[in-house]
Amino acid sequence: MKIVVCIKQVPDTKGGVVFNPDGTLNRAAMMTIMNPDDKAGLEAALRLKDQFGAEVTVLTMGLPKAADALREALAMGADKAVLVTDRCLGGADTWATSSTLAAALRNLDYDIIFAGRQAIDGDTAQVGPQIAEHLGLPVISYAEEVKVDGDAVVVKRQYEDRYHMVKAKMPVLITALSELNEPRYMTPAGIWDAVDAEITTWGRADLKDLDDSNIGLAGSPTKIARASDKVRKGAGEKVELDPSASVDYVMDKLVTKHII
Repeated sequence: MKIVVCIKQVPDTKGGVVFNPDGTLNRAAMMTIMNPDDKAGLEAALRLKDQFGAEVTVLTMGLPKAADALREALAMGADKAVLVTDRCLGGADTWATSSTLAAALRNLDYDIIFAGRQAIDGDTAQVGPQIAEHLGLPVISYAEEVKVDGDAVVVKRQYEDRYHMVKAKMPVLITALSELNEPRYMTPAGIWDAVDAEITTWGRADLKDLDDSNIGLAGSPTKIARASDKVRKGAGEKVELDPSASVDYVMDKLVTKHII
């Protein structure tokens, strides 16, 4: 069994975000982490490796520093890593990103593709299903549990206040929720090996079945009109009253705002 996990190096939003003048994220200027939903997908793949002896390849598109996320995945137990990086791919929206990743996946063998449900820097939940559409694969999203049954997968899929049990034949693409599992830690031996591990690097020239009109900022139909850091709230209204008067004050505010 061959499994490919699409991961993304995303800004660590706890440290704040930095924007370029065109509204895109200045990723080079921010601290980064592996996207949490993607890490859950990686853990699901590693558990299938433990169970069936699967080969796990991690794939990402990004700046050269995205290799750090790939080495983290290798230290966790992945077997191979592929970085797709090229200046002409920068500024991609979900369409251009999924088109590029699909072209990279055509260079690989896979039975299962895992992707995170969504990335914390975009929250679109579009790239995984779009990749499946480009490749003509069935897609099961919002995975809470994944099992292999012969040549098929059986997935418990989150759905509002209940869940679906969905079965699909491989090859298939699955998008993982962070609730899918608790990702393992990197091991000391894994970290040691990952430092010197070879990472396959592909540029635009290595992606054969890809139209230039579908890559990078120029090939992105989504345009950002304006972007800003989160708006900080003011201090609000402060009053000093005794307990009885405080109750009357709060109740009056709730009535005035039609909350009660």
